[in-house]
Amino acid sequence: MSTQTLLKTPLHALHLELGARMVPFAGYDMPVQYPLGVMKEHLHSREQAGLFDVSHMGQIRLSGASAAKALETLVPVDIIDLPVGMQRYAMFTNEQGGILDDLMVANLGNDELFLVVNAACKDQDLAHLRKHIGEQCQIQPLFEERALLALQGPAAVKVLERLAPEVAKMTFMQFQPVRLLDADCYVSRSGYTGEDGFEISVPAQRAEALARRLLAEPEVAAIGLGARDSLRLEAGLCLYGHDMNTQTTPIQASLLWAISKVRRADGERAGGFPGAAAIFAQQQSGVARKRVGLLPQERTPVREGAEIVDETGTVIGSICSGGFGPSLNAPVAMGYLDTAHSALDTAVWAIVRGKRVAMKVSKMPFVAQRYYRG
Repeated sequence: MSTQTLLKTPLHALHLELGARMVPFAGYDMPVQYPLGVMKEHLHSREQAGLFDVSHMGQIRLSGASAAKALETLVPVDIIDLPVGMQRYAMFTNEQGGILDDLMVANLGNDELFLVVNAACKDQDLAHLRKHIGEQCQIQPLFEERALLALQGPAAVKVLERLAPEVAKMTFMQFQPVRLLDADCYVSRSGYTGEDGFEISVPAQRAEALARRLLAEPEVAAIGLGARDSLRLEAGLCLYGHDMNTQTTPIQASLLWAISKVRRADGERAGGFPGAAAIFAQQQSGVARKRVGLLPQERTPVREGAEIVDETGTVIGSICSGGFGPSLNAPVAMGYLDTAHSALDTAVWAIVRGKRVAMKVSKMPFVAQRYYRG
């Protein structure tokens, strides 16, 4: 895609002013890093607070008395009993149990739900919602009118409470309307780094002023997509289109935890979502391959697509995400492995430029998550 056809977020001019290196991502011209560099940006987010522009993500409002019940027919998650002021991780599944996208769902109250979906999937997600539940509730895309900022790291709460003291009382996955610099925002205490922090939905025309105000705080640095990826990888978090896709079920992706108990085979509202039978069958009888954490035993980074072999050289899987983990000062990876080789500490090898790189199966997250649960 040429830069003329790439979409721009409301913070595009600010990224250029800050000296960002811009790259095409999900149809947008996005900052991959700033002059600080990926390594320092990553460590700053772990130690202080990083500000990320995630306005390319899709924000969608569902409204109407049947909205929660309708959305439940598309996800394996408890939406009906989601408390007002809370959000939950969810997945759209297809009839085979494959994952169409992963998303966050918040209950705004007054029969309104607020969704955040992945940038590369937002148009198809909107079409999916309209096709399947468009007659049961109002579906309002907010793609142009709202931006999304993420403030992540241990100092995030100290920074944001200077603008809105009430955010200090929020706990992980709480979601509420908050006024920031006289703008009507939605704030959730959540993120994609494994750190404490917030995601802030702000009217597009107010995004730059808010970003500048946050960046003026001594603890805050602008962080690009490069460090966002290494942070989420250390936290063991999936990236849609890499660690899961339409050919991958939640069971294969090691996301059983994200299927609400009430929606599982033995739950009160069992099934009722696309692919439920296939997913329940896998849960009961197991899967041939699944997503695991992998720690390379040498300094060579192992990248997405690399084959994984056993000691005999037989291919037993492939890497879905891999890179350098600055917090660990070592490479980290995730991959899909034949289940027979997926036990913790199993020795396996990745093929990198024709050479074997020793790895072992590891628990995730690689870096302890520090969400604030109160």
